[in-house]
Amino acid sequence: MPMSASLPLSPPTGALLADIGGTNARFALAAPDASHPNVIASSIRIYPVVDFPSLADAASHYLEEMAASPDSAVLAVAGPVKDEQAHITNHPWSISAKRMRVALGLERVELVNDFTAQAMAVSVLEPAQTRAVGGMPWQGWHDDGDRTYAIIGAGTGLGVGGLLRREGRFHPLQTEGGHASFAPGTDEEIEVLRFLARHLPRVSNERLLSGSGLVNIHRALAHVHGHATVALEPRDITARASAGDALCLQAIDMFCAVFGAVAGDLVLTLGAWDGVFLTGGLVPRLVPWLESSSFRTRFEHKGRLSDAMRQVSAVAITHPQPGLLGAAAMSTGRCGHP
Repeated sequence: MPMSASLPLSPPTGALLADIGGTNARFALAAPDASHPNVIASSIRIYPVVDFPSLADAASHYLEEMAASPDSAVLAVAGPVKDEQAHITNHPWSISAKRMRVALGLERVELVNDFTAQAMAVSVLEPAQTRAVGGMPWQGWHDDGDRTYAIIGAGTGLGVGGLLRREGRFHPLQTEGGHASFAPGTDEEIEVLRFLARHLPRVSNERLLSGSGLVNIHRALAHVHGHATVALEPRDITARASAGDALCLQAIDMFCAVFGAVAGDLVLTLGAWDGVFLTGGLVPRLVPWLESSSFRTRFEHKGRLSDAMRQVSAVAITHPQPGLLGAAAMSTGRCGHP
């Protein structure tokens, strides 16, 4: 049975969808008159954000390339949204829904935080599009009961959100929880915090749980253990770890451990006893490490609530474009049972 979303758009004749991060701008078209949220796979295009001076320029380029003329859009952006305006946290684009309507000739534009879209993607996911990281697999939307889920994703930055289903309606929660303060859980993490605090004005969770955060961890561990500092990109660290580099393996293991601790804290904060979904650009590449690391141990290690945490699912989203999927769900004005 279809269920209405709490942030609907009128059914479009093929809406423009966008998922804008600090590194890439992803665009697609929603299938026109779809009774179930659907992204037209052949319409997906990904552009580096540095190639365009503004979102309007990138979107215009996309629509020209696709020869498409949608009448509405859902634009999910990696930054806080207020009064139909947003600024990308890890990129200098400033975005106005009103300006986008005029620039693209659209009747309606919905500007939302990217993790609002990531949360809405959960409303239409199938269990086969997820992978459990320890603990129980996700069972999907198998009944009509109320549910509370957390969503956390590591990519260019660290996104945090939630999804509530109440009386058949979905309510995504927009947060900037990725900027909450980092709380170390081991002596080694305390040393990493001390190192980063000398080089950063403030050490948030995003300073560790992101692409640049993995680099920060590697650099800090090199200092802590007396190794020469080598400038590496995130992909270099994962590649070297795959080849057996001890320090890179240690960096990834700490990343996974902190990710588990923060994901568990998010469950406690939101009361997300139905589960937490892991998403973001880094997660698909790190799933094998997440499964073999102390992610789950740190996720469950919550003192007097550890027994309760052992019953909570933590699953990685394996759908290739969850942000666009969530935007599609919002563009139709409703979400359906898988």
